[in-house]
Amino acid sequence: MSGSVCQVPNETREDRFREQVLSELEVLYRVARRLTRTPTEAEDLVQDALLRAYRGFDGFDGRYPRAWLLTILRNTHINRLRKRQPDLLDDEVAQRLPARGADGRQDGTSELAFHDEFDPLVREALAGLSANHRAVIALVDLDQLTYQEAADVIGVPVGTVMSRLHRARRKVRAHLEEAGFMEVER
Repeated sequence: MSGSVCQVPNETREDRFREQVLSELEVLYRVARRLTRTPTEAEDLVQDALLRAYRGFDGFDGRYPRAWLLTILRNTHINRLRKRQPDLLDDEVAQRLPARGADGRQDGTSELAFHDEFDPLVREALAGLSANHRAVIALVDLDQLTYQEAADVIGVPVGTVMSRLHRARRKVRAHLEEAGFMEVER
């Protein structure tokens, strides 16, 4: 046997992984932060998702890495919830659980998702939305995910994301108009 072992496929695989996956870390972390509500949990979730992505990278066709990674992140999150609380069967059940902020107050989700730079009226309008409507606003308008990426994260069809986003934006606009913050276009 000669001493030369061809390592190009492994290097190429790792280079492709770095190129296609690591460039999405910021988005993965933002979405994980929304799902977990804490920085530490988000970091752990991203790490677990990246490990799964690395293991399954040979089966990835190279198209739409963000959607692929967000799907892995979402599935990893669901699996972690199931391990912690075996009776939680889907995201809808998890969304009905009361959220806690870092200081133990209720409604930690909106506290993390809609930071202090938002006008109080906008925060109030967003807080008045259902969890499903807040989720699509956060993913599409704040995290700037595409409709398909948001659909992959929350596990619904693209049309559902679009209709929820339309309704959510309409409700926020109506709230702001009622408060005199926006002019009503007629």
